[in-house]
Amino acid sequence: MNKINIREYGMYIALFVIMLTFSIMTDGLFMSSRNISNLLDATGYIAVLAVGMTLVIVIRHIDLSVGFMAGFLGAIAAIFLTQLGVPFYITIPIILVFGIIVGLLNGFLVAQIGIPSFVASLAGMLIFRGALLMVTEKTGTIIIKDDHFNAIGNGFIPSLGKVAGLNVLSLILGAAAILVYIFVEISNRRKKQQYNFEVSSNNFFAAKLVFVSAIIAYITWIIAGYNGFSWTVVIMLLVVVVYQILSTKTVLGRHIYAVGSNPEAAHLSGISVKKITYIVFGSMGMLSALSGILFTARLQSATTTAGTLFELDAIAAAYVGGVSAAGGVGKVTGSIIGAIVMASLSSGMNLLGVGISYQYMIRGAVLAAAVIFDVMTRRKRG
Repeated sequence: MNKINIREYGMYIALFVIMLTFSIMTDGLFMSSRNISNLLDATGYIAVLAVGMTLVIVIRHIDLSVGFMAGFLGAIAAIFLTQLGVPFYITIPIILVFGIIVGLLNGFLVAQIGIPSFVASLAGMLIFRGALLMVTEKTGTIIIKDDHFNAIGNGFIPSLGKVAGLNVLSLILGAAAILVYIFVEISNRRKKQQYNFEVSSNNFFAAKLVFVSAIIAYITWIIAGYNGFSWTVVIMLLVVVVYQILSTKTVLGRHIYAVGSNPEAAHLSGISVKKITYIVFGSMGMLSALSGILFTARLQSATTTAGTLFELDAIAAAYVGGVSAAGGVGKVTGSIIGAIVMASLSSGMNLLGVGISYQYMIRGAVLAAAVIFDVMTRRKRG
């Protein structure tokens, strides 16, 4: 039981230690309202990808095309908004549908044709890299002047007034998040007890509730003292909530994990492995499109280099967040924590003036450590 707890909550502890360490080393600058707000905004487009990548890795596949797919679809959104004059509220759904179609095409190559996902998505990565260059080669950068679209990447939710200099609506959302978290954890625990499943001790459970609630409250307080929650963070949290419910509370979610744990057994029990593969890759395509929208809105433009290394950051976030390389294990919430851990490392090292060469090596070491941790804990449980 302790090993499971360590594996499940190790990243929360690691994030706490990283934030505390950088806060001390930067004399509190790391935990300033502006830096935390910027850190979460910069995490948004990678975190959204990491959520989709988690499910792809859970079913024992990989998708390398998501980075340049995001960059290309972001550029298409820019073309719709600037050159074709399509309103933002029509452009966004169209781009998301494009993403689903491309994701389903990847799923077709993997599930129907039988091409290994690594090869199929590598081909997609090269195609989208070329397509992005093609649509941006004339201007190099497509500037977007649509304020509503740009607000998705740079805007903040309304304040509804201020109390002691704090954004009221952000405080309400933070309090609601804590209440929902506590309610879900208690109901899950009761459900496990009803079926005589093993649960953690009362003291450990209470400590976990207090620890996570305190982190949410502290982050909310910091952000409310700046401009409040950004639309990027709100969208990221909505994606997490929807996918957390989908993966843990629905039949589809159980089927996804069953396919990841043992595809042959899942097939024999009547689960369509092909159908699950289509759904997961279609979902990945949609989230790639959303990531492209967030990134393009944040830059207020589409560039020729958009999407570079996004897929590797998303894969790293998923693995750091506890996804197993063997498939069948991994939580959506873990992948978000993984994304924030990697972004925190980058932000903290930037504030300390650490060279980019050392930054890559340190992030690589963290990723390797996360995978080693996964392998060791699985071996011990086995």
